[in-house]
Amino acid sequence: MHRFEIRDEFYLDNEPFQILSGSIHYFRVHPDDWYHSLYNLKALGFNTVETYIPWNAHEPKKGQFNFEGILDIEHFIQLATELGLYIIVRPSPYICAEWEWGGLPAWLLNENMRVRSADPVYLGHLKDYYKVLLPKLAKHQLDNGGNILMFQVENEYGSYGEEKAYLRAVSQLMREEGLTAPFFTSDGPWKATLRAGSLIEDDVLVTGNFGSRAQKNFQMMQDFFDEHGKKWPLMCMEFWDGWFNRWGEDVIRRDPDELAQSVMDVLKQGSINLYMFHGGTNFGFMNGCSARNQTDLPQVTSYDYDAILDEAGNPTRKFYALQSLLKEAYPNGTYAEPLIKPAKAYGSIVLKDKTSLFNNLENVSDCVSGFYPKNMEELGQSTGYIYYKTEIQRDVTDKPEKFRIIDARDRVQLYADQVLKATQYQHDIGTEIFFDIDKESIELSVLVENMGRVNYGSKLTAPTQKKGLGRGLMVDLHYIGNWEICPLPLDNVEGLDFSQEWADNQPAFYRFELEVDEPSDTYLDMTGFGKGVVFVNNVNIGRYWDRGPIVTLYLPKGYLKKGVNEIVVFETEGCYREYLELSDRPKQKALEKEG
Repeated sequence: MHRFEIRDEFYLDNEPFQILSGSIHYFRVHPDDWYHSLYNLKALGFNTVETYIPWNAHEPKKGQFNFEGILDIEHFIQLATELGLYIIVRPSPYICAEWEWGGLPAWLLNENMRVRSADPVYLGHLKDYYKVLLPKLAKHQLDNGGNILMFQVENEYGSYGEEKAYLRAVSQLMREEGLTAPFFTSDGPWKATLRAGSLIEDDVLVTGNFGSRAQKNFQMMQDFFDEHGKKWPLMCMEFWDGWFNRWGEDVIRRDPDELAQSVMDVLKQGSINLYMFHGGTNFGFMNGCSARNQTDLPQVTSYDYDAILDEAGNPTRKFYALQSLLKEAYPNGTYAEPLIKPAKAYGSIVLKDKTSLFNNLENVSDCVSGFYPKNMEELGQSTGYIYYKTEIQRDVTDKPEKFRIIDARDRVQLYADQVLKATQYQHDIGTEIFFDIDKESIELSVLVENMGRVNYGSKLTAPTQKKGLGRGLMVDLHYIGNWEICPLPLDNVEGLDFSQEWADNQPAFYRFELEVDEPSDTYLDMTGFGKGVVFVNNVNIGRYWDRGPIVTLYLPKGYLKKGVNEIVVFETEGCYREYLELSDRPKQKALEKEG
């Protein structure tokens, strides 16, 4: 049984210990590939793996917990332990991580409380969650024969608030549920965030997050330590070796040799956790969103991050550049050749069936009625789409009728008798829409997409994090009522009836079949489609959008089976192809430059 201590340095079994850690989010990597990623971390020459734990994935509905499959955190920890890796766990209620609402479960939006605060209602929900989660982690601590070194109390809280009572309450909840390993906080390395987000007065280790200028950033941290009389080791808990990507923006890249040297600059002064070592994929609807003043920018499905391993978990140039420098600096380290998984280009598969969403609502939704529209959260829905339908009478005969959608989020499509009249997104929503009504009454409907809740910054608790039609739809100067409301979480598409009619330029489902002898990683090329999500054997593997920059969806071999596999595309823009191409590599779109 090992002993880990934080004094002037990190000590393991009373010997100085430098933490060489890399981030792997188990919830972004298919479980069949966990060993592959962890092995490659060990092969690089590192000794520790770090992971967040997303509350919203483990408790998607209040009181309903999931720790199976891709959420089996204990299995991930056990694999790391068997490979001889130590573990840093960040079970803080908020994780950021470019993840839907920073890991907070959307059902909290229904509660009358303030998140990330000492609000007793919020802390009560956190306590209920921790009672289930933390005993699973406690058994894997060093003093229980496991390999967990440390736990995070809160994540970059100094970039959000400064309520020490809240931080102490979270810390206390963690102790009450059996966590005995050292705690830490992580924040930006400058004084304002360290002062606001740390518990340095309570001897909780302070770590910093940055991606360059190690000497300057560590010096700011050291000054903060000196000010409080702490003789602690320096650690960068998130050294950003790449960056995430957003729809419609160029893929961000960092030079491998520059990155490798920057990592070594950190290691000259302290310990490190590479964020990310393996980024993985935002499967399903779990991408986060960057907050902006006017138009927020949702992140793409791929969380490749230009990391040390690519999205599939294979080594990039950064792996080899960094390993080469590590061998020079640490000649007695343990190194190995990385594992490499092949991907397969399965070629083209032909469209089998297609059917309209409007003719399948009863097969994919439990619709309800109400005079006023309800948002997703009121109906117990967290992610996906929601559809609203009503009937209106014609009031104007000599000119187009005026419509306004008020407070809808995030993207809306307005239909009259199932014919698309307008698409609006954030900065457009609320502007006037005009069209003629040529009969006494029409069916008016609105499809709303939650494109991902903000995961960082001041908008985290804004009303914009509630998704749906908002205050409603105005015709002329009044709100209209008598809505049929159909939640579309699309968590199960097996009930689709492809014998139902398909219509041009409507949201629709497209079914393909892929027959494989031996499953292999592959990439779905969504060129020719507009916007939507893809399901493989009823698993949502993520969103696509022709805005780019990435036009493929990574499909891990673990989601395929021998024999016939069903691929269903949900497309909202009326664009589709008669075939689907499966490639052996990701594909990017050349984005047009302004000016």
